[in-house]
Amino acid sequence: MDAGAARPPFRSLSTLAHLPRRQVRRAGGDLAASAVAREGGGVFGVPENNPRHVPVLLERVLELFEPALATKDPVLVDTTLGLGGHADALLSAHPSLRLVGLDRDTNALDRSGARLAHHGDRVRLVHAVYDELPDVLTRLGIARKGGVAGVLMDLGVSSMQLDVAERGFAYSKDSPLDMRMDPTAELTAAEVLNTYPPGELVRILREYGEERFAKRVVERVVKARADTPFTTSGRLVELLYEAVPAASRRTGGHPAKRTFQALRIEVNGELDALRAVLPAALTALRVGGRIVVESYQSLEDRLVKQAFAGMAKSRTPEGVPMELPGHGPALRLLTRGAEQADEHEKEHNPRAASVRLRAAERILEAD
Repeated sequence: MDAGAARPPFRSLSTLAHLPRRQVRRAGGDLAASAVAREGGGVFGVPENNPRHVPVLLERVLELFEPALATKDPVLVDTTLGLGGHADALLSAHPSLRLVGLDRDTNALDRSGARLAHHGDRVRLVHAVYDELPDVLTRLGIARKGGVAGVLMDLGVSSMQLDVAERGFAYSKDSPLDMRMDPTAELTAAEVLNTYPPGELVRILREYGEERFAKRVVERVVKARADTPFTTSGRLVELLYEAVPAASRRTGGHPAKRTFQALRIEVNGELDALRAVLPAALTALRVGGRIVVESYQSLEDRLVKQAFAGMAKSRTPEGVPMELPGHGPALRLLTRGAEQADEHEKEHNPRAASVRLRAAERILEAD
């Protein structure tokens, strides 16, 4: 579609029923003004000269989406909008693109709303966890229009959440043990640490943090919490320094890294949400539509790899000499394995150091 051609608008906000505890809204307006005022300057309310706010692998993301978004009436869903860096670049590169931005973090929606305000009614922001994607698309009327042209997932904790000490994500700062990506949610890291049975804590640290010394850590946590419940990250970090052997501290990174990751995943149900959204996101794509996923730890990347591989295989039974109609692969993989950032980007953008990017294209209609 030509950039200047008329474009079917999103349905009016006044006709949209709110999702339970979720809000659908237009970027800009009072939202933008309030975010700029709170952030105190920077482009669209985003602080300047902070490398953590640079979108990871931006040029590669733009390149991968180019063919899918150069089509008629493209809609892209950014399931983890964050500060809106990828979204802003994609909207600027494709004047006919309409974008639905999801985020569970209301603070992120405020700030990305300010950043994306200049794109006007081409943007809809939704307060939702990404596993609510099918419901969001239905409410917006997009599910009935042949699917979306693109789905972007930039997983893990955002730079904004790490930068705000009060959120409790960063083990380098003494702060409340919170770790909620959605500030309106109830479960906090302190509640997990203080109330979960020892066996459950060991499981979480082993499965979600891949912590070799999970049992040793939990034994010390249980003893310490019986005395005084945990409320701040500083006390937990101190305990972890004592619990993790010195040899492991020298070679395995910060001793708090794995435990903090495990608590964050548990608090936010990250892996369960990812397992649920991947098949839904792949099904939502129209033929020629593309999905790009950026993961930052092996557990996420493994789930993405498995989901892509499952739909990139033929469903024709073994032994049948030719491909049965409608049984061919539904996806074409666009990356050879998981792509990483180059050394230049890692040097200038610390968050890029652990990224693993995978992408795929829908090549067969959904059943």
